[in-house]
Amino acid sequence: MLNSNTIGDKIAAARKNIFLSQADLAQKISISPQAVGKWERGESMPDITTLNRLAEILGVDLNYFSENFQSQVTINPTLDSGKTENSKTSKSKEISNRDMSKLNLADSDFSGLKNLSQNFSSANMQRCLFIGSNLSGLTLNKNNVDGCDFTDSDISKSQIQSSNLQKNKFPNCSMSETVIAKSNILNCDFSGADFTKTVFKSGNFMKNTLENIQWNSTAFIEMQIQDITFTGTLNDCTFDNCAFYGTKFENATLLNTFFKNNRKFKRVKFVNCKVDKITYAFLKNNLADLKGVTIIE
Repeated sequence: MLNSNTIGDKIAAARKNIFLSQADLAQKISISPQAVGKWERGESMPDITTLNRLAEILGVDLNYFSENFQSQVTINPTLDSGKTENSKTSKSKEISNRDMSKLNLADSDFSGLKNLSQNFSSANMQRCLFIGSNLSGLTLNKNNVDGCDFTDSDISKSQIQSSNLQKNKFPNCSMSETVIAKSNILNCDFSGADFTKTVFKSGNFMKNTLENIQWNSTAFIEMQIQDITFTGTLNDCTFDNCAFYGTKFENATLLNTFFKNNRKFKRVKFVNCKVDKITYAFLKNNLADLKGVTIIE
């Protein structure tokens, strides 16, 4: 948890470690010395963008400001007041059990963080970096996640609900066993993502990039699927009570894939697709246009 008294103490300790006065620090971040004093007394707290700037100036990791972050900072007597560097005996990038709900996290860099089992509910997350991070078990509820980069991150076994996910990058992410419900997913890049046992339910899935996806036991339930092209192998997947607009299956192999009570399914295009007999039966029952479909014998 982010605590104003804890943050104030840590700002003061890191500032003194590099021999900066409150006035010096204030000048570097273009605020008044009185504002720095209020931070250090725990009377107010900098926002996340200012914390990022403070971390750069004070030569500490952003996690340093967390209440449970354990680190010893070694004072280097050779430093003078013109330098803003410090030496640390340990620098951990592991944080856990924080509640970061209702924060404005715009333009924050969380790349490389491990064990980030955080609650980010109702947070505004714009243009944030989570590259190569461990977000397994993450909880997102009523979030705005816009323009963020999650490349090479583990987002498996997470819960994402009632959130807006727009223009985000998820290349090579593990999203297996994640449940995404009542959310709007638009213009995201999921190239190389693992959707094994992922469940999409009661939301919108629109204009997303889907190349080299692992579709294994993936379920789409009561989803609006629009301007999407499915490629590759879909194995043991489910499309149940979905609505399709501008959707295409191209150069795809569909195995044991279940289609039930889907709407606008006549408009779905199948281009050079191969299916097994059970999947063909499900498609036919949904009144699909099967001109581009070949049955695997």
